[in-house]
Amino acid sequence: MIGRKSLLATLLPTNGLLLWLAGSLVLAGCASAPPDYTKTTSVALQDYHSTYLDQLTAEQQAANPGKSGFALLTSGNDAFVHRMGMIDNTEKTLDVQVYIWALDETGRLFAERVLMAADRGVRVRLLVDDFGLGPSDDGVAAFSAHPNIEVRIFNPLSRSRSTAANFLFDFRRVNHRMHNKIMLGDNAMAIVGGRNMGDHYFDVAMDTNFRDLDIVAMGPIVREISTVFDYFWQGEWSVPIDALVPESFDAADLAELRKRLAQDIANSQYPYSLDDDLQALYQSLADNGRPLVWASGMIVWDDPQRIIDEGQTSTISRGLGNKLDSLQQSLTLESAYFVPGDNGVKAISSLIERGIDVRIMTNSLASNDVLAAHAGYSSYRRQLLEAGANLYELRADTNVVQKAWKAESRAGLHTKAFIFDDDSLFVGSYNLDPRSTNINTEAGVYVESKELARRLRNYMDAGVTPQTSYRVTLDENNELLWQSEENGQPAQFTSDPLSTAWQRFMAGVIRLLPIESQL
Repeated sequence: MIGRKSLLATLLPTNGLLLWLAGSLVLAGCASAPPDYTKTTSVALQDYHSTYLDQLTAEQQAANPGKSGFALLTSGNDAFVHRMGMIDNTEKTLDVQVYIWALDETGRLFAERVLMAADRGVRVRLLVDDFGLGPSDDGVAAFSAHPNIEVRIFNPLSRSRSTAANFLFDFRRVNHRMHNKIMLGDNAMAIVGGRNMGDHYFDVAMDTNFRDLDIVAMGPIVREISTVFDYFWQGEWSVPIDALVPESFDAADLAELRKRLAQDIANSQYPYSLDDDLQALYQSLADNGRPLVWASGMIVWDDPQRIIDEGQTSTISRGLGNKLDSLQQSLTLESAYFVPGDNGVKAISSLIERGIDVRIMTNSLASNDVLAAHAGYSSYRRQLLEAGANLYELRADTNVVQKAWKAESRAGLHTKAFIFDDDSLFVGSYNLDPRSTNINTEAGVYVESKELARRLRNYMDAGVTPQTSYRVTLDENNELLWQSEENGQPAQFTSDPLSTAWQRFMAGVIRLLPIESQL
């Protein structure tokens, strides 16, 4: 995750580790809030039945009372097209909650489409975590100058300090981030999952593209997701961008922003034919070519009150623990950043002792964009293998991630998904690591459906083939061994494949630092 990489870079700056050690000891209270400001009250659309997006599945909803419709978005391009399609077909309200909004190819196209929706009269509410905000404050304030757009920033940093100084002097507060990724159209359609708004998540970046996953939802669960969005939107931790900038922005600033945006998009190197892909999506919907799975589901999320109430346990973590207790056959998971800790290892060991098959896929050292996260995970590899877990690591050179460019790009894992006994599943933003469990807010969708679990298993099984990942085992001398294929022939490695000596050295150094609670 690029945002987490930036956050850890702040905590572990290039000029040394002492700033991190000092910052971790600072237990400052909340920083001074912005000056007094007005905050409008708004809620999710109530008249959603009259909208085009709701009418798309009206007959299916009637045939499946009480259930919601779900589909998985497995490819980056498909995920982006669905987002743009939602924006284009939203008639009244668009709500977006995201950790990262990068001002790159996809980020600019997203901004343009949102402006077009607002021009049609759609009310837009955009909630972005301050640490993942790519555009400048001025650019966001100009964007929010549109009469139909309001942007709020989650848990804002002090504008009078540098990012590093914010962490040094206000660590307890600013360390809590909003990691949720939710998008809602007319309170009738939702997309929830692991993707932020940026090229790396939609197979557009030239350097690194992520294997990632979202879930599309229609029907009653959408209203539950909207309730979560409204709670975050109205909370004291969400501050209008207007309250964070020293001057006001008006229509002239918005016009200048539109001009720059149009110029940048005209010079864009976006590698797909977005208009053609959107037409294909609309034709597919018209032909019912992408049938939804109708099942019982629920949104699971963490209360941002944990910013104030230190030690509040993750709702998702508690739910996962309860689900593990009831497992009968298997647990299959993908977690981009997997730092189980001693308690996680004990829980997995207990499952295996009960006869539960446990399969884990995470990043390899070469595919992981956060060296510190890999350092934390690698401390537990041997214990997991000795307990009997099936462990896989994504290959950085795999072609499982679609590559739009002719140039080779590195693959990385960003998925956060679980399958329980092949009859229920969870897809969201939650990693199995201390940061997701104890620090950030997270959100995801839990669904009870054998059919959707089967589709998710097909996706996850494709991730553990020898062409896609390394199977990590222990050899006869109890040493780590990575097994895969090279040019169709079996291949074995005795150290982290495709990694450099420097990466391995730094991972070893980071393992010695007392920072696991922040990973």
